Amino acid sequence: MGPDLENVSPLVTYGLAGLAGLVVLSKLTQKSPLDALPSVGSDGFFGSLTGGLKYMTNASDIIREGYVQHKGKPFKVAVLYRWQVIVSGQKLADEVRKAPDDELSFLEATNDSLKTEYTLGHEIHNNPYHIPIIRSQLTRNLSALFHDIRDEIVTAFEETLQLKGNEWSAVPAMDAVMQIVCRTSNRLFVGLPLCRDPDWRALNIQFTIDVVKGGAVINLFPRFMSPLVAKYMTTVPTSIKRGMKHLQPIIEERQRYLDEYGTEWADKPNDMLSWLMDEAVGEERSVRNLTQRILTVNFAAIHTSSNSFTQALFNLAANPQYIKPLREEVEAIIEKEGWSKGAMVKMRKVDSFLRETQRFEGIGCLSMGRKALKDVTLSDGTIIPKGTIVAIASHATHRDEAVYDNAEVFEPFRFADLREEEGEAVKHQMVSTSLEYLPFGHGRHACPGRFFAANELKAMLAHVVLAYDVKLENDGPKPQNLNFGSAFAANTKAKVMFRKRQD
Repeated sequence: MGPDLENVSPLVTYGLAGLAGLVVLSKLTQKSPLDALPSVGSDGFFGSLTGGLKYMTNASDIIREGYVQHKGKPFKVAVLYRWQVIVSGQKLADEVRKAPDDELSFLEATNDSLKTEYTLGHEIHNNPYHIPIIRSQLTRNLSALFHDIRDEIVTAFEETLQLKGNEWSAVPAMDAVMQIVCRTSNRLFVGLPLCRDPDWRALNIQFTIDVVKGGAVINLFPRFMSPLVAKYMTTVPTSIKRGMKHLQPIIEERQRYLDEYGTEWADKPNDMLSWLMDEAVGEERSVRNLTQRILTVNFAAIHTSSNSFTQALFNLAANPQYIKPLREEVEAIIEKEGWSKGAMVKMRKVDSFLRETQRFEGIGCLSMGRKALKDVTLSDGTIIPKGTIVAIASHATHRDEAVYDNAEVFEPFRFADLREEEGEAVKHQMVSTSLEYLPFGHGRHACPGRFFAANELKAMLAHVVLAYDVKLENDGPKPQNLNFGSAFAANTKAKVMFRKRQD
């Protein structure tokens, strides 16, 4: 890890800032095919500078303005030192989805946003072999491992909330949900007892925050400066060492069994760490690299799921009239099916509540981010120059009256009702993606862990409505989102009142 920023020479700091400023001027003034696209949120050269700053706090309104004003045609927005292309309308959005990876790259767009080369590590960026494991082994094992998921959810809620008698207790919602999601996810990632270890949980929760924060800070500077800036920003080495203290004895023991018995032996743990070790070759088998891989899987699982469930919890607490119909559905299905993955599949109202929360709130106003690796021309003649980031205006799509009836209204059972129509049962499930529903992306790069996430969140919501009464503090309005750039986050300070169910 590099020296602390406080110890960096002021001359170096001012030099970096000055160089960044020069590059900002160069990037926004150079001639480009993007000049042909209308800009939104900025006007002229100096307007593009102020527009980039305005985007950091008001991206959703800026993108929605462009979505409405240009009606399905591409436009550009200033994002600090560069332009970003925003696409709306199904035809062009589908062209972005279908574009080959050597033209419009999902992985390079992710690297551009989070600086994964530095925040997660070069190994993760260059060899994401964990993604097909998430898509296959994790998804296939959800039924077999549902008992573990359910057990951890019940225990985690009880130990995190620590309710006394029948009294109401004010709980910091996001903090509590992150603890529960972290424990439940790691029950399937590394198993007991590590998933309940306080230091392991703290490491993974903080790692998630540091990756997002580190990527944002590094992104304040032009790409060619990233290695220099990253020296003072990356927390990867420290986090890996801390993680290795927990995982090294587990990995070494499992490796001995692998070396002696191959990929199958009695009582072999059925978890993410085992699946990674089965597939790892060469240097990927090292304790360091496996630790780094598990931290990365945690990053993907904790941040998104915690935000989604906290938003759903706020919606439930702000609208207590929806608790009864959710309870009735859960009770009826559990009575027949017991707690199982099959039972979760049948809970259409629970599924709809979470899907509608993601439509209405989501984790950002953009989806399907791609980076142009060469000049790309869309069917309407729009040229996306090499190096440009292009994304779909997902939140504006979700709030479009032409796409959804009463789009500005939170209707928790919207999708449950739609699934009652003939031939619509699968299309409107939480895990189903389309050009009209983009929280998980769409196409071959749609979130590979969405089946695990949906199963986990549905089991959590079903447990909450059966076991607890919830409301907002002082019966207040739903807490407002926190926005940074195109990202949305559930309010991290807001509390939800819990008590043991009374009726």
